[in-house]
Amino acid sequence: MKTTAPGVTKVGFIGLGLMGRRIAQHLLSAGFQVIAYDVDRSKVEKLMKSGASPAANLSEIGTTADVVLSSLPDDEVVSRTYSGAQGLFSQLREGCIIVEMSTVSPETPRELHRIAAQHKAYFLDVTISGSTPAAEQGTLTLFGGGEEEAFHACEPLFQAFARQYFYLGPTGSGATMKLAVNLLLGVGMQAIAEAVAFGHKAGLERDRLLDVLSQTAVIPPALVGKFKRAMLNDFSPQFPLRLMNKDFRLILETAAIIWVPLPATAAAFQINLAESANETDEDFSAVIRQMEKLARSDAPIEGWRSAAASAR
Repeated sequence: MKTTAPGVTKVGFIGLGLMGRRIAQHLLSAGFQVIAYDVDRSKVEKLMKSGASPAANLSEIGTTADVVLSSLPDDEVVSRTYSGAQGLFSQLREGCIIVEMSTVSPETPRELHRIAAQHKAYFLDVTISGSTPAAEQGTLTLFGGGEEEAFHACEPLFQAFARQYFYLGPTGSGATMKLAVNLLLGVGMQAIAEAVAFGHKAGLERDRLLDVLSQTAVIPPALVGKFKRAMLNDFSPQFPLRLMNKDFRLILETAAIIWVPLPATAAAFQINLAESANETDEDFSAVIRQMEKLARSDAPIEGWRSAAASAR
């Protein structure tokens, strides 16, 4: 199997959203030929300014690309993109390597891998860890599942937009690892939100609390930046809350299938859902605001103590 290489490998790219656009941009900067497709034509046109070639449809990607990368919203879109009536599999080149990067149920890549094999193509589930700033900087972390030889053949591609990448095992391993990582991310963010609500309501000055917490050893590097943004009440999306909710759902559904109890995850999911009722596109760190609201952190605890004392 030939190793991918800039200037030689034709890369089809499907899905130019928050992550996909930035990854495709890094591939172009590294010298790869990129053929881009998105249902939103304006996103393709923006990437064309950086040298990408437009694909009129999925068939054009399938018949011309040596490697296909996709970054899509959910399982339904992924399945339709590949195995639908007009899907990529209907026009796929023999020997093509598919690198599917969406966060989906592990069963989705397993099913698509079986179909890809029938077309004599390779299917990898290579999931992404990192938010839009990491994608912008080209410092993402990747988790791969599928044929190991195909994974290693794609390493020059991965090096264009990732700081590190890991091969985990058979098909579905990349998707499973991503869910495990996002379980930690989501529950960790909920723990931070509770600590902020608790400390503030107990009398600590909010900005000082956030600043000191951000400098302690218990805060993972991926979440440090959330504290300064919380000081400014800036919850604009880097990792959207709606995607964290989708991931929580996938995690809990998978856990139910394999009989693994996840009580903390289930509780964190409920707070995420409550914050989602605002129906605005915001970052998953907005659970800080939700916990402060539930704790009524704007009401000083001294007032509650005085009221309680008066009632006795």
